[in-house]
Amino acid sequence: MSKIGRTFPGISGPKRILVTGASGGLGSALARVHAAPGVSLCLWGRDRVRLDAAADQCRALGSAVEVRSLDLADGEAALDALRAEDAEMRFDMAYLVAGRGDTRAPGQRIESAGLALRLGQVNFSVPAAMASELVRHMAERGGGRVVLIGSAAGQHALPFATAYAASKAGLARYAQALRIAAAPLGVSVTLAAPGFIDTPAGRAVPGPRPLLLGADEAARRIARAAMAGKGHYVTPWPFAALRVIDRMLPAGLRARLLRGLAPPGG
Repeated sequence: MSKIGRTFPGISGPKRILVTGASGGLGSALARVHAAPGVSLCLWGRDRVRLDAAADQCRALGSAVEVRSLDLADGEAALDALRAEDAEMRFDMAYLVAGRGDTRAPGQRIESAGLALRLGQVNFSVPAAMASELVRHMAERGGGRVVLIGSAAGQHALPFATAYAASKAGLARYAQALRIAAAPLGVSVTLAAPGFIDTPAGRAVPGPRPLLLGADEAARRIARAAMAGKGHYVTPWPFAALRVIDRMLPAGLRARLLRGLAPPGG
């Protein structure tokens, strides 16, 4: 029995699940949360070695696993692959985890145009397009669940991570709108906005990482929220409180505080 089955006794969990970003820490942890006999997983990732390792872990837990090495920088290829995979597996749940985090280069006052373009693509436009495609197909089959992975950073206008924060903010608004449209069609859309997660990618981010979550714990929390049909889930909870505080502060004070959060050299 998967962790989802133990969390929700008596509730039948999803059986055909897509996880993008499965070669990363959070994506592979989400795959393991659901891995169990009778569950088929389709795992996507950029790093083939780590992707194969995640697949082996899920197979050891009893799942059937297919893998695809793919970079979301090519949006059309990603959509073509999604249509092909969905036609074969008919996903009833999808975690769109793949994305990139980055800050402006040391010594730069403003982020480069290339960084803004790249993060806008992989963090917003491609996962948004994939979510819409999945909702359309799931609705035709009578239901399903789509989970988009945002970030607590999307709640704040971070001047040292402009493209990252903005791409995650855009994804959050897109998820909100898609959720409203999809609900009458029997498809739930969840936007999970975690704080700092202890993954190799997370450790590469300079500066402090308060309220750090392990990848397995973050995955369990996100999976529970998705299965419960939550629309916007922020974890750990203090990051939700910071969102409220940010909105209450005078604009000038907010700007000074956000500039002060820049990591050393950022």
